[in-house]
Amino acid sequence: MLTPAKATGLGVIAIGLWASLTATLRILSSELPALGALALIYSFGALLQLLLGGWPKLSTFPRTYLWLGAGLFVSYELCMSLSIGFAQSNEQAIEVSMLNYLWPALTVWLAVLSERRLGHIGLYIGIGLCLFGALLVVGRGDVSLLQMSTNLASNPLSYLLATSGAFLWAFYCILTRSLAQGKDGIVFFFVLVALVLWGQYAVSDEPALNLSMFSTKVGYVLASAAVAMGVGYAAWNKALLNANVTLLAILSYFIPIFSALIAAWQLQVSLSWPFWQGCLLISLGSLLCWWVTRAPQQGAD
Repeated sequence: MLTPAKATGLGVIAIGLWASLTATLRILSSELPALGALALIYSFGALLQLLLGGWPKLSTFPRTYLWLGAGLFVSYELCMSLSIGFAQSNEQAIEVSMLNYLWPALTVWLAVLSERRLGHIGLYIGIGLCLFGALLVVGRGDVSLLQMSTNLASNPLSYLLATSGAFLWAFYCILTRSLAQGKDGIVFFFVLVALVLWGQYAVSDEPALNLSMFSTKVGYVLASAAVAMGVGYAAWNKALLNANVTLLAILSYFIPIFSALIAAWQLQVSLSWPFWQGCLLISLGSLLCWWVTRAPQQGAD
């Protein structure tokens, strides 16, 4: 049994690994064919999951969770990773990754709605902060409709994928909580993501992978991404058994800031002050949504 301190440490490691994903996904998508790079990442991530947790006994899983959960998980991972892979620049890759981090606020909101409640007014203030933060990021400080439309039109696919991913993960979190019955299908889901990506890569026009593409840098980043994907989930699951969950929850809502800091450093991008304002608002809004729903409410509905 892990001590609370060690379990919390594992959780912090998981948060750090996930925060590094934007940078590693972008670097690999720039060095290798985008779909091929992502297929490799998820393949190695699935292999690590198998080594750490083994293959689950799928016959014991609730059918609805197995297939609906798989559909949502695979769809989310594809949206999240491809939105970064298809970005036209490193700066845009970081911007679209911030849209993905709308999912915590959306998850809390959907959880409240699923209980047929309106929720505390603080929930909607938090959602408003997240949305305004996202507008600052997308508009690069200019929240006028014209400026945001211009930025979105430059690469609508990446922005659409990132936003769709936020909603998909929110639905996944809500539905699997009620359908999983204590089962964890992450290994199976990872394998499915890898298979779908290899299928997409096989029918795409992207060039074939060859050994000349694999430098020492690519190998290091690929290993880092696989560890972040595979070990991150395993560490998080272990941490939740005996960790300081409140501390981990608070830290997890600041992943957008950690992610942007790591990506700006790794990708050598100078991000504007409006971007950091938007990033901070997304984190604070998400934290507020969580906080007002965890505290006892009186007359909230």
